[in-house]
Amino acid sequence: MNETVVIALISFVGTCIGTVGGILASSKLVNFRLSELEERVNKHNNIIERTYILEGKMTEAEHDIRDLKNRQ
Repeated sequence: MNETVVIALISFVGTCIGTVGGILASSKLVNFRLSELEERVNKHNNIIERTYILEGKMTEAEHDIRDLKNRQ
C-alpha cells in the first residue's frame, strides 16, 4: 500500500474518533442541562401550586373575617 493512503486512513480514523467523542460529550452536556432545567421547572410549578392553595385559603379567611364582622 502506498504510504499516502495509509496516512489518509490514519487521519480518517483519528477524525472519526474525535468526532464521535465530541458528539458524546455534547450529548452528555445537553442531557445534564435538560435535567437541571426540568428540576427548576418542577420547583417553579410547585411554587405556583402552593400559591394557588394559599390564595384559596386567604379567600376563605377573608370570608370568615367578613362573617365575623357582620355578626357584631
